[in-house]
Amino acid sequence: MSRSQVATPSPIRIHVGGMDCGACALKIETAMNKLPGVSAVSVSYQNETLNLALDQEQTPLGKVEEQIRSLGYEPSPVPVTAARALPTLKPGPHWWQTGKGKLVLLTAAMLALGLLLEHLVPKYGVIIATAAALISVLPFGRRALSGALAGSPFSIETLMSVAAIGAVVIGEAEEALVVVFLFAVGEVLETVAAGRARAGIEALIKLIPRTARVEREGKIIEVEAEILEVGDIAIVRPGDRLPSDGEVVEGSSEVDESPVTGESIPVFKSEGSEVFAGSINANGELRIRISHKAADNTIARIIHLVEEAQESKAPTARFIDRFSRWYTPAAMLVAGLIIVVPPLIMGGDWMTWAYRGLATLLIACPCALVISTPTAIASGLAAGARQGLLIKGGAALETLGKIKTVAFDKTGTLTRGRPQVTDVIALLGDENSVLAKAAAVEANTSHPLGKAIVEAATGRGIELPVSFGGANAVPGKAVTARLKSGFVSVGSPIFAAEKSVLSLEVTARINSLEQEGKTVVVVIANKVAEGLIAIRDELREDAKAAVQALKDLGITTLMLTGDNRRTAAAIARQVGVEAEAELLPDAKLARISEIGKTAPIAMVGDGINDAPALAAASVGIAMGGGTDVALETADAALLKDRVSGVPQLISLSKATLGNIWQNIALALGLKAVFLVTTLTGATSLWMAILADTGATVLVTLNALRLLSFSTSSKH
Repeated sequence: MSRSQVATPSPIRIHVGGMDCGACALKIETAMNKLPGVSAVSVSYQNETLNLALDQEQTPLGKVEEQIRSLGYEPSPVPVTAARALPTLKPGPHWWQTGKGKLVLLTAAMLALGLLLEHLVPKYGVIIATAAALISVLPFGRRALSGALAGSPFSIETLMSVAAIGAVVIGEAEEALVVVFLFAVGEVLETVAAGRARAGIEALIKLIPRTARVEREGKIIEVEAEILEVGDIAIVRPGDRLPSDGEVVEGSSEVDESPVTGESIPVFKSEGSEVFAGSINANGELRIRISHKAADNTIARIIHLVEEAQESKAPTARFIDRFSRWYTPAAMLVAGLIIVVPPLIMGGDWMTWAYRGLATLLIACPCALVISTPTAIASGLAAGARQGLLIKGGAALETLGKIKTVAFDKTGTLTRGRPQVTDVIALLGDENSVLAKAAAVEANTSHPLGKAIVEAATGRGIELPVSFGGANAVPGKAVTARLKSGFVSVGSPIFAAEKSVLSLEVTARINSLEQEGKTVVVVIANKVAEGLIAIRDELREDAKAAVQALKDLGITTLMLTGDNRRTAAAIARQVGVEAEAELLPDAKLARISEIGKTAPIAMVGDGINDAPALAAASVGIAMGGGTDVALETADAALLKDRVSGVPQLISLSKATLGNIWQNIALALGLKAVFLVTTLTGATSLWMAILADTGATVLVTLNALRLLSFSTSSKH
């Protein structure tokens, strides 16, 4: 085949039914990597998904599915076009309807039949129990053989099959039956636990309404949310969930956005306001112009991003995978030595030590160890997403807990991102008169300072005087307009000084305000300074508390900004951080890189102009003011758009890291205890398999505690 004819591997996504633990995922990943033409393999047991790139000229898709079935799982390809489809929540079958459930029923029947016939026909008891045990172990033996041929010779099925067959060989067929039955029960319990672990994603999926009321040809009809088009007008009644993202075109109401942002206080929405899918309309009917299709709305994107994050392996999980590849054969070697060494060297009984060696095999199963990290990571990611803390991967979640320094951008991060009037000082007349004249001059401005003045006047309910003719602007100096009372200018102190309208006392007042980081404009009417208006991009309400919370966690904080030193210093004093000002983007990037060489650093910015610094940091955290940008930028996003989300993210990470080490301690600790009891003869085969299953369930249940992690009690 010529180079131009070489087939390009196509992306394939497969749903793998019955995959419910890290060992399952590892076995499938190993098997896929052995197939020719398969690359970019990514397996997530939390999502029951397998992603790979496949050259079907080397390995047809049918061969991939056949390989998965031989390992004991049920594949069902997902069309690539559906990869970003609106998620659906399909109720799973009852446990007894699954393949693993049927195995439990089979092994239970074999156990009952074997024990019953052994009692009724004691003469043939050993033969009957042996036959029942071998029939019970057959399905697991087939899976063990398939796994071995696919590159996983030391799977859990291998350990269990060897132990059960070994028990039959040494005349413990009844124990072999119990072992196989308990192993089958353990697999079902793992399936149930894994399903519980998916609750985080399922809770998000439930937030998306399946239908929407829309206006079509003058009539209001109910349609499937999936078919909503951009530009459709949706009618959302009080109590209804919003079917997709959009903009309010008519009506006003308070909207509960907690499903998206984690913000518990309802937000008032009126014409022109942006709204998000899954939010709950509280008290007034809203007409929403749809801006995103259902499959691309905020909730859907969050779900896809969380799923992708769960599919990516955290560093600890990768280490545990590598460790388990050596751990399992080492455990089999130890079990072999336990069987052989005592009889040969110390004259021990061969049957006794063979029994103890087989029990060691069962105890050594790595399933609980392999599952310890990914289950905790998945629960942590889901818990964060449900509270407006979006973390895009296990690596980021782990790194957050190790952060030593947090660097903040100023504008739009520590501050609200838009200037606000902080002081109105009347030199002549009253404050409202000064503000009214300034707002009338700035009424049609697009300048942020002018907008702040107009907003302040509107907020006070002040009626603006009529302006005759358009305003004339001198860039960087002043805007002038003719009002009924005469010409009025809103200008900088420099402009006012040039006009010789400022006294020494007023100049001192201006300097004092500027020392506070405020921008001051002078309102000049008929060549007389009538007042001063101070404007500043104010701190977010929670900025100071968030910085203090980080300090309480032992984390250094600093502010990196391109603003001038005086303004930066004023803001830094207020919030309690060190400030580095007048930094161009490349200088900010260099500073982040420099600090990151000594210890992990997080950068918090608005996700647009801070992109280089966010990328250079150990973890980049985007504020959620622009939700689309926040979802696609950086390693984490604060959807509630509050700085307090930063210490909450770090607290969640620390809780997850703690949970991981608890899980590892549980898994290895139980194995150590039962290894000792096995060597002393206190542990039977069925107790050994129960210990392994128990460890797996305990690890899973411990990880599920993270789903109830609440940021409300943190900082």
